[in-house]
Amino acid sequence: MENKQQEDNLQDLFGPEARKKIKELADKKSCFFCTNMQFNKEFSTRPMSVQQVDADGNLWFLSAADSNKNKEITLNNNIQLLFQGSSYSDFLNIYGKAFISKDKEKLKELWEPLLKVWFTQGIDDPRITIIKVEPENGYYWDTKNNMAIGFVKRVVGAIIGKTMDDSIEGAVRV
Repeated sequence: MENKQQEDNLQDLFGPEARKKIKELADKKSCFFCTNMQFNKEFSTRPMSVQQVDADGNLWFLSAADSNKNKEITLNNNIQLLFQGSSYSDFLNIYGKAFISKDKEKLKELWEPLLKVWFTQGIDDPRITIIKVEPENGYYWDTKNNMAIGFVKRVVGAIIGKTMDDSIEGAVRV
């Protein structure tokens, strides 16, 4: 059988390269934040906005102390984050550990006025907690170049009958 895939599209990333990819695909984006991760059991999921991805690849969120999410993290801090940037690329799946704090200095760094929608007393709302997710491993799907180049390559590939999708994927291990 003839190989229709013309390009090498698998690249696992480790350490600094993995952290850079996580920041690129997750910073200031929304994701599905999954908790209650138990083998062969239904898990809990909800949309969450990433407030920050730091230089170490840690992802930072704000959450209400009385939320189900915080209760579930207290019982089991294994989490999964699922990101989708577009219909064709910028996908990221992260597994890691979540830690809850009330660090006032970090809160000042993460705070945005729009968050008052959820925390009506503003930055001093006693319900605010910070969730730090330390990623352990995951998987990404992206494009090697930009979306325009990827689109042209897909169109040309469809015309000539060869796979020229410009995709890249692989494991991320922090």
